[in-house]
Amino acid sequence: MTSSTTKPASSNSALFDRRPLHFDSKLPRNRLNGLFTFISGLFATLAVLPLVLVLVYVLVQGARLISLRLFTELPPAPGLEGGGIGNAMLGTVVVTLIASLIAIPVGVAGGIYLSEYAGKSWFGQVVSFGNDVLAGVPSIISGVFVYGLIVASRIFFGQSYSAMAGGIALSLLMLPTIIKTTNEGLKLVPNDLRLGAYGVGASRFVTISQVVLPAALTPISTGAVLAIARAAGETAPLIFTALFSAFWPEGIFNPIATMSVLIFNFAIMPYQAQNELAWAASFVLVMMILAANLLARWLSRLSKA
Repeated sequence: MTSSTTKPASSNSALFDRRPLHFDSKLPRNRLNGLFTFISGLFATLAVLPLVLVLVYVLVQGARLISLRLFTELPPAPGLEGGGIGNAMLGTVVVTLIASLIAIPVGVAGGIYLSEYAGKSWFGQVVSFGNDVLAGVPSIISGVFVYGLIVASRIFFGQSYSAMAGGIALSLLMLPTIIKTTNEGLKLVPNDLRLGAYGVGASRFVTISQVVLPAALTPISTGAVLAIARAAGETAPLIFTALFSAFWPEGIFNPIATMSVLIFNFAIMPYQAQNELAWAASFVLVMMILAANLLARWLSRLSKA
């Protein structure tokens, strides 16, 4: 009995001894695999090459102009040298903050509804479809819509162009990203947490606010950061809503300077000083967006840890 049980094992080991496992590069399948691996790597390089070229070119053109004066002074009059982009940087922060205060609460609430309340109802499907459509709407349409609704009607104390109108236009662009990431993040929360909260007598509101939302805080934060990064670099909606100002911000109901509009205005001017300020502003804006995306990736890694 003992010899019969050990015989298959010895025969199997002998079989593997006769045919060791190793990589043979001469086999046709391995050559074909290497070819397609090279092609995939080549296409991946081509996909990331535009980003590298943009970063390098903006770095070369704009980084040499970085100085303390650039962040603390107003832009010069057309044709004059010196000055900075201090008002545009501050205006970008103000407009983006307004957009975030509007879009984040509404977007998170919309994501909670789709994940926790809507289920498979027809209204939930309509909201989800509308959110997907809104995500694909060109940003200039958002600017034209807010222009007709707020700027042209002078609804804010008789003012037309304003930082508030610009923030509302950017919030429309942020909403789809926040709603989608909130919805997907809440779906990742294990259902056992909900059942456990219901088992100890918690209501649905308490379960969502005290159990589900904290568990999905990292993906929700990631979506909010990505939405902010997108909004900070938009130009077309701000041309129709916030316009531009050569001075420091004078309140949220007045025209305000932003970096993206400053880049647009100064890049098309026939003056070397303004063109250089446009490159410097481009560098600062790219670095801000890059930092926001790195923060979003860091937050996404926290959710996987």
